[in-house]
Amino acid sequence: MNPQEALERVIALWLDKADRSLAAARDELAAGRSDFAVNRVYYACFYALSALLLKEGRRFVKHAGVRGAMHQHLVKTGRLSAALADFYDAMFQARHEADYGEVEVAEVADVAAAIPQAERFVAEMKRFLGTGTA
Repeated sequence: MNPQEALERVIALWLDKADRSLAAARDELAAGRSDFAVNRVYYACFYALSALLLKEGRRFVKHAGVRGAMHQHLVKTGRLSAALADFYDAMFQARHEADYGEVEVAEVADVAAAIPQAERFVAEMKRFLGTGTA
């Protein structure tokens, strides 16, 4: 496998993980585990965004690096709407609170509303990659 094929394989893996995370978010919410659903919503967006950034030659070790790159390379250039970036930022924070907070913080209605927004975010990343429509 040449380097380009390896890159495409990793990108496909990240996008598959994004899709599976969206499905898991719906499942976790249906099972009444809203904090776990928040985690999956965030990771769906993270995986899709990471796939796009990787395609553009950008690799990161930390989640904050991915988030910063989104703002620098997608929002500031006008490629990604501020609304979708704000959603990502909110999920970044919500996931941290849901994973590490000492009380349940994820309201069912909020998570239910976040899932379709995450679907739009993932679809937008796929559109940028040329693998789907927004």
